[in-house]
Amino acid sequence: MATETKGAESAGMPQLEFSTFPNQIFWLVVALIVIYFILSRVVIPRISAVLAERSGAITNDLAAAEDLKQKAVEAEQAYNQALADARAEAQKISAETRAEIQKDLDKAIAKADAEIAAKAAESEAAITEIRAGATDSIKQVAKDTAKELVAALGGKADAKSVTAAINARMKG
Repeated sequence: MATETKGAESAGMPQLEFSTFPNQIFWLVVALIVIYFILSRVVIPRISAVLAERSGAITNDLAAAEDLKQKAVEAEQAYNQALADARAEAQKISAETRAEIQKDLDKAIAKADAEIAAKAAESEAAITEIRAGATDSIKQVAKDTAKELVAALGGKADAKSVTAAINARMKG
């Protein structure tokens, strides 16, 4: 058993045995050199190519975005100009329409004023005629009433004196 125990003790961790250090160091250096060559010749050029491609794409995208931004600004300016032109045109059309409507309104008002003036003249003539007829009727009624009153009071009135008295009273 003593030999088995000694074999178990010597079987410990082989990487910590000093007798295998030169061999382990050799393979470590070989592995590191192989990894270095693989990384420097294959992996790093691919990564740098991808990074360069991304950088170029980002630069191109930024340039395209700047161009699109400039085009958007120009489109906005064109839109604002078109909007201002449309507003000016609408105001012009509105002013022309107002002027036409005002002209038609002025014609209609002038026609209405002329009709009102004609009707007023007709009405004045009719009123004057009615007044003249009413004055004559009042004179006639006044003559008849005066004759009847004088007769009722026991006097006799001649037509000339009654007419003269009524005319004098009507004048003022």
